[in-house]
Amino acid sequence: MKEILNHLTSYKSLDKKTAREVLINLAKGEYNHSQMAAFLTTYMMRNITVEELEGFRDAMLELCVKVDIEEYDAIDLCGTGGDGKDTFNISTLSSFVVAGAGQNVAKHGNNGVSSVCGSSNLLAYFGYEFTNDKDELKRALDESGICFLHAPLFHPAMKNIAPIRMELGVKTFFNMLGPMVNPSFPNKQIVGVFDLALARLYGYLYQQSNKDFIIIHSLDGYDEISLTGPFKAISNRGEKVYGPVDLNMAGVDPAALSGGVDIAASAKVFYGVLNGEGTKAQTDVVVANAGFALYCANMDKGLDNALEEARASLLSGKALQAFKKFINKKIAVSFN
Repeated sequence: MKEILNHLTSYKSLDKKTAREVLINLAKGEYNHSQMAAFLTTYMMRNITVEELEGFRDAMLELCVKVDIEEYDAIDLCGTGGDGKDTFNISTLSSFVVAGAGQNVAKHGNNGVSSVCGSSNLLAYFGYEFTNDKDELKRALDESGICFLHAPLFHPAMKNIAPIRMELGVKTFFNMLGPMVNPSFPNKQIVGVFDLALARLYGYLYQQSNKDFIIIHSLDGYDEISLTGPFKAISNRGEKVYGPVDLNMAGVDPAALSGGVDIAASAKVFYGVLNGEGTKAQTDVVVANAGFALYCANMDKGLDNALEEARASLLSGKALQAFKKFINKKIAVSFN
């Protein structure tokens, strides 16, 4: 690792093969904690290259516990995180809206590292028990239209790195990798990224695949459609900048997107929106993100129709029913 760190701190980058090998060695615990922390923080101070990102991605997919649910033609809605905005759980909410609209979802997620409440924190709060059992995941898809892939259960080799990420408490290149390493290998995916340069890297890599994809970056730094200003969407069909007016929606004040100070507060916002009690800003943001996911899943239907389907799923209660069927137990928390 000493040679690798000297190489990187000399403003040099890794080739794809070396990046893959280093990540495999990280996963095996072949470096000490100080070396691993130094390696992770290097990428907070310099941009990652396409070859490095490819190498890290390939190592993660090689080491993961794979799950075959190809017959469900599911889509993943996943953000990189790391935007430092502490919004409510927009992509998780949007996932249930998409499921409620009839499009299967294979949501890849984890506990929050640089944010108060990640998707895994949220679902655990409601009593959901994580699993990597294929039959259980298929049962969830059959009953609710969505399954949840809790990253640590599918990337067990990362157990040596997880404590260091938690101690650092800031975004690392693992945030960049999260959406790329869904162990169900979905053919449809909408990805939110916190940085425009990273969005372009993602666009390049995804264009080499056979996926139907949309990469989202709000130009004011959100890793999702925030409606706080314009956002860029990069897809198989090119790239375009949209604003709230293009979605027939009003602009949103950033304060309206707060997820609260703790997991309980985030859960209250989450359930309130699903239950039809969200503010206009919260509802519109979820509809915007879910609508783009439905559009990604079937672009021939058009964006306007996809947005209408998303709003109908949320306001009719279909998204809430998908959540209740997914949890498969009585909601045992109170928000009084």
